[in-house]
Amino acid sequence: MKTSKFSKTINGAAAAAMLAGALVAGGATTASAQSLVPGVTGCGAEGVKQERGALIGALAGGLLGNSVSGRNRTTGTVVGAAVGAAAGSAVGCQMQHNDARRSYSSTYTRGGYRLSSDISPASYRRIDQTLVATSTVNLRSAPSTRGGRVGQLRSGERFEALAEVPGTNWILVGQGGVGVGYVHADYVRPVGARYASYR
Repeated sequence: MKTSKFSKTINGAAAAAMLAGALVAGGATTASAQSLVPGVTGCGAEGVKQERGALIGALAGGLLGNSVSGRNRTTGTVVGAAVGAAAGSAVGCQMQHNDARRSYSSTYTRGGYRLSSDISPASYRRIDQTLVATSTVNLRSAPSTRGGRVGQLRSGERFEALAEVPGTNWILVGQGGVGVGYVHADYVRPVGARYASYR
């Protein structure tokens, strides 16, 4: 029995949709999905555009890969979905960073840093590092637990660590080069360090 071209396209679309869902939904929780589609999560700027971009990219890439791969449609679908998800993720992440820059347009400069008007200035020692949150933690308006909540880092989220506040365990968190809050060093670690905290 021959399979029609339309039927193959429908089957390819279904496979692409299932693979896209698995890559994106599982991307936040499984190492294997993250290795297939690096950067689908952990943008460093809040929002959902990265995940949506990855899903749309995976669907489009899977369909395209399925339609141009000739006899080996499964491989074409998988490769197309992975490449599409990575591209869509990158575009979505950039959109989130652009949104963050617009939302922190009300800034002032202290100690050589641009700071959101929502946070208090402090003394700073430059570190310019990428760190990752080890758990979901609040960003504070001042380098103290008494500072009001101005945002949040999710567990596993990478972020710009612009500076540390000398004599404390607090780090100035940046988005697009703007200081947007403080996080305690006990809840972060350098990227690549598995268990050690920043301190």
